[in-house]
Amino acid sequence: MKNLHVQEVNLRRPLYWFAQKTRDKFAQNAIWIFVGQIFCHLLRACYFLIIARLLGAEQYGVFIGVVALVAVTAPFSSLGSVSLLIKNVSRDKSVFREYWGNALLMNTVSGCVLVTIVYVVARLILPAHVSPLLILAVAIADLVFNRMLDNSAAAFQAFDMLHITARLYVCQGLFKLLGAIALVVLVHRPSATSWAISYLLAAAASAWAGVALTSRRLGAPVLATHFIRREAAEGLYFSGGQASETIYNDIDKTMLTALAALHGAGIYAAAYRIIDVAFVPINSLLWASYSRFFIKGNAGINSSSAYAKQLLSRASVYSVVASLGLFVCAPLAPRVLGAQYLQTVEALRWLAPIPVLRMIHRFLGFSLAGAGFQGARTLAQFGVAIVNVLLNLWLIPLYSWRGAGWSSLASDGLLVVTLSLITFSLRRQQSRTIAQAEVVPAAQ
Repeated sequence: MKNLHVQEVNLRRPLYWFAQKTRDKFAQNAIWIFVGQIFCHLLRACYFLIIARLLGAEQYGVFIGVVALVAVTAPFSSLGSVSLLIKNVSRDKSVFREYWGNALLMNTVSGCVLVTIVYVVARLILPAHVSPLLILAVAIADLVFNRMLDNSAAAFQAFDMLHITARLYVCQGLFKLLGAIALVVLVHRPSATSWAISYLLAAAASAWAGVALTSRRLGAPVLATHFIRREAAEGLYFSGGQASETIYNDIDKTMLTALAALHGAGIYAAAYRIIDVAFVPINSLLWASYSRFFIKGNAGINSSSAYAKQLLSRASVYSVVASLGLFVCAPLAPRVLGAQYLQTVEALRWLAPIPVLRMIHRFLGFSLAGAGFQGARTLAQFGVAIVNVLLNLWLIPLYSWRGAGWSSLASDGLLVVTLSLITFSLRRQQSRTIAQAEVVPAAQ
């Protein structure tokens, strides 16, 4: 593990200089993640524009529907190993090789099992004309290879080396852009299936690069299966929470594919992609702060909540401005995406409050996880996921993508309220416990 910080950023000297001028390590990490996500989204925007125009709203809707279905199970392909790696290694760097080896093992075994399950489920619920090869390609890419890259990125995040974490995701975006360009050049009539194959090859290349770099720079993986048994319950809590979050964020796209017109799924997916881009700065704060929530959480929920409040004060102004900007600038979307995406304007305006709601419940969730209450967070997320599915079953057949948007707003709002109540209750409980502990010695 020598020379970890030597010449990491030769290709980004101006950005490296700018980050170094900011002495606060948290600010440096946030800058690197922000810059990395900007590059990722620029690359994603490039291949999104290529693929959206190349495939059209219907074929693009088919691809996104499969991606959303796979995404629901993706957190279980690592069984919480990403969060466990960050939590434990950020506190004790000496255990890295064991958690790195366990993460790769759990990812490979559970990922392969889930590929089979997802394929069977997809054949049952998706339209018959959706290609089996499309389903398999997306499932292998997202449940095996992309999760391997997540583990590599988490390893550097645990070492506070987020400039390398950012670089790994930039490489992933670059591989996907090259795949989209290859599709234009080599395939006469591209389809959702041909793009899925290109997507799989890009995921495999980025996963190989990430695992190789992590093993070379931080240490080769070593298995310690007793860690897995000891932390299985907590890992499942993390996986369950991530899966629930994926459901209330993404299952509506799959349900649109199955219950409504494919064109509507493409409209909604395009609008949601723009929302994700607007959330990049907040996501940078979330990435930079995640490991610190576990450190702050050692002192209890009051400490992690105070840290979340501090971060919310930084993020709230941007989130409100971003939501207003999305509402006002929505008419620009069809000019970029094409005339067939004209209804994206209305979809963007309905979804404009999402950045504010998402910001609040993400930071609340991080404060609970950092203080050891991931189980409570997961229970709340699971409840909201059920509400989201029920609302989608009711609203999508009646109102297509508009129903999905209303369901998404209701779900994010419900999660904000639920996590706020849980945090308030736990903080009161901790304050009473501290007060009682202070009274007992005084009485003696």
